[in-house]
Amino acid sequence: MAEPFGGVKAGPGGAAVRYGLAAAPGGIAIPGPAPLLSRPNPDGAMPELPEVETVRRGLEPALLGRRIEAVELRRPDLRFPFPERFAERLAGTTVEALRRRAKYILADLSSGEVLVMHLGMTGRFRVEAGRVTDEPGAFYYGAPAAAAHDHVVLRLSDGASVVYNDARRFGFMTLYGRDAIEGTPPFSAMGIEPLGPALSGETLARLFAGRRTPLKAALLDQRLVAGLGNIYVCEALFRARLSPEAPTGSVVTATGRPRAKAHALAAAIREVLEEAVAVGGSTLRDYAQVDGSSGAFQERFRVYAREGEACTTPACRGIVARTVQAGRSSFFCPVCQGDGAGPGIRPRRPAG
Repeated sequence: MAEPFGGVKAGPGGAAVRYGLAAAPGGIAIPGPAPLLSRPNPDGAMPELPEVETVRRGLEPALLGRRIEAVELRRPDLRFPFPERFAERLAGTTVEALRRRAKYILADLSSGEVLVMHLGMTGRFRVEAGRVTDEPGAFYYGAPAAAAHDHVVLRLSDGASVVYNDARRFGFMTLYGRDAIEGTPPFSAMGIEPLGPALSGETLARLFAGRRTPLKAALLDQRLVAGLGNIYVCEALFRARLSPEAPTGSVVTATGRPRAKAHALAAAIREVLEEAVAVGGSTLRDYAQVDGSSGAFQERFRVYAREGEACTTPACRGIVARTVQAGRSSFFCPVCQGDGAGPGIRPRRPAG
C-alpha cells in the first residue's frame, strides 16, 4: 500500500484537545475568479478527497490520544453490517493516530487494529464536549442533520463524545488488523496518494507510459492515483492546459520520460487539492465540514459546472464546454485545453 496522507502520532500524555476544525496550514493564498454561489453538482453528491481530509483534520483534535471508553451502536449496520464484536473490540482502546488513505479515514488503535471509516454520501461526525457541540449546521443544500440518523456514538476518556450521523447509510465502519491492512481490499489495489510525496511528473510518466486511455479516465482510476474525483480532475486538467480526452501517453516520451505536460499535471493536481483542503472542500449538495460550515472551493471553480460561461483565463476568448466521459461530466475550455484533444471530443452545446 502506498503511503497514507495526514495524521500524527500521539505524544506522551495525549494530544492537546481543540474541538472543531484544525486551522489550514500555511495560510495558503487561493487565486481564482470571482465567487460562484449555489452551483448544482451535475453528477450528484459524494464527498471527495479534500472533504474527507477536512473531516479527518476536524476529528483529530478530539480523537488523537483519547481512549474509547464505550461504544453505542443504534442499529446493527450501515451500508454493511458491523463486524463481529465491533463495540467490544473498540472499547478500551486508545487512538494512536488518525490518518487518511484515499477517501477512507483510518484510526490506528492501541489494540493493533485499525478502525476504517468511509463517509459514503451523507456520513458526518459531530463532536460533543460538555456544553460545546460541533455539529453539521446548514448544509449547502438542505437542513441540519437529524438526530434520528445518529447511528454510532464513541464515548471518550475526556468526557467528550464523537457521533456518526448518516441519513442515507451509504457509509460504513469496519476493523482491520494493522499488519494485514496493506494486503486487504480495497487498500491492496490502491494507487499513489495525490497529496503524498510520490506524486510527481516522473511517477505519472511511469504510470501512464504506453497507455492510450484518455487522461481523465486514467486519473480517475483508483489503481493508479487513489482518491481523485471528478471535480478536482476537471479543475487540475484545466490548470495544466490538458484536454480530458488527450491520450494518457501524450504526457510521456517514447522512452518513458515525463514531458513538461506530466510535470504540469502533477503540480496542478497537488495545487488544486491543497487549495480545496485549505478552504474545506467543495461541499456540493449536502456535504459539510465537521464544524457544520460549508466548504468554499466550489466558489472558485474555474471550469467545473461553468458550462456556457467565458473561460476564466485572462485574454482567453473560449467558452467552457461540457462533454460526458464514462457517464461523468467533463468541463473544459476548448481553447486553453485544445492541444492534444482526442479526435472524438465533442462539447455538448449549452441549453438555450
